[in-house]
Amino acid sequence: MAPKLQILVLISGSGSNLQALIDSVAGKSSPQIDAEIAAVISSSTAAYGLTRAKNADIPTIVHDLQQYYEDIPKDDKVRRREARKTFNVDLAEKVLKFDPDLIVCAGWMLILSPSFLHPISEKGIPIINLHPALPGQFDGINAIERAWQAGQRGEITKGGVMIHRVIKEVDRGEPLVVKELEFRKEETIDDYEERVHTAEHIAIVEATILALNEVKEKRVVLPSVENLQLSDQ
Repeated sequence: MAPKLQILVLISGSGSNLQALIDSVAGKSSPQIDAEIAAVISSSTAAYGLTRAKNADIPTIVHDLQQYYEDIPKDDKVRRREARKTFNVDLAEKVLKFDPDLIVCAGWMLILSPSFLHPISEKGIPIINLHPALPGQFDGINAIERAWQAGQRGEITKGGVMIHRVIKEVDRGEPLVVKELEFRKEETIDDYEERVHTAEHIAIVEATILALNEVKEKRVVLPSVENLQLSDQ
């Protein structure tokens, strides 16, 4: 029996999307992810997602950017830029130690720079990311609030979430799964955010399954020459 594919999850906060992945892997929800979560890496020591992972017996690592900025003044942009690069290089090293088949950013709140993306790409490991907005809308931070405000102003009629491939350009990778949500004039931002999170939990599982299926397809190999029955004709 072939070993299960390995997922590594990056988080920064409460980990509700991580929980959706954990439940799917464990068969507690449908559809089921046919893989294992090798590890969870958090950018914050306070992330509740670490507790969720530990409760599921998943190895955890904290990779805290603030530790890299320690003793560097905010106005020392050169040293802080170098520290940020080192942070990303070290993150890549920690990820690669687990030799994952797929990396899932499930609420990872930091930009993944080329110094991280390049070594991961060299190993052929795909990365997908959850973003709480539709493709091409509200890239970057505070996307839920910005989308809701635009909806209330009547500038757009739909918000939603997407799971996309991670590339150098923030939130610009090819979408794998998109969930649209019609705006409701009467709803508060809290109401809208709740609907977004519900959609996220569905989308992240669906996209993870799609990404893993792509990994499996790429690993289909032709029979070796030794196993072929060659004809003299």
